[in-house]
Amino acid sequence: MLDTDTKRRIDTARDILVGKVPDPKSQVEQITIALIYKFMDDMDADAEELGGHRKFFAGAYAGYGWAKLMRSGLGGHETLNLYAEAIAKMPENPGIPPLFRDIFKNAFLPYRDPETLRAFLKIIDEFEYDHSERLGDAFEYLLSVLGSQRAMPDSSAPRATSSISLSPLSTRRSTTHHQPGPLERLRRRHPGQPAIHVAEGRDQAA
Repeated sequence: MLDTDTKRRIDTARDILVGKVPDPKSQVEQITIALIYKFMDDMDADAEELGGHRKFFAGAYAGYGWAKLMRSGLGGHETLNLYAEAIAKMPENPGIPPLFRDIFKNAFLPYRDPETLRAFLKIIDEFEYDHSERLGDAFEYLLSVLGSQRAMPDSSAPRATSSISLSPLSTRRSTTHHQPGPLERLRRRHPGQPAIHVAEGRDQAA
C-alpha cells in the first residue's frame, strides 16, 4: 500500500521538475531514471557490505556513483554535468544487465538548471533500496500517473505540455516522442510482474 512518505516524495519530485519539465510523462521518465540510478548504487553498497564488489558503478563508471554525485563540495554545474553525462553513458555500461540498459536508453537531462537538479536529487536520495515494498509502491504510483495522463483528453493537457516541442531543449524529445519511456519499457518487457521485482533485476532476460 502506498504510504504518505512515498507519495509525498514522488509528488515533491514532480513539483520540483514541473517548472523545467512541464510534460507529466517526461516527469515520470526523469523520476524513473533517477530512482534506478540510486537503486543500482544502493545494490553496489549492499554488495560491498557483504564482502563483494561493485558491479554497476565499477571501472570507468566508478566516478558516477551516487555518493560521488551527492558529495559535499561538488559545485552545482559540476553535479549537473556529472549526472547528465552519467545517464547518457549508462547504456554503454558493461556492468549493467540488459534490463537496466534498456531503462537508460535515450536518457538525457532536459534542463540545465543546477538548483532544480540539486533539489530533485535530494528528494531521490531519501529513497532507500532496503525499503523494497515502498520502492515497489513508488513505481506503481508512477505507473498510475502515466495511466491517468493517457486517460486525459488532449484538450485538457496543460498548454506548456502542448508547446514543449517548440523548446530548443526538447529537440531530442520530439524525435523520441512516440517511443515508450523507461517505466513503460520496463513494464512492457515484464507484464504482470511487480514493478519492484523488475527494478531489482530479478528477471534480467534480454
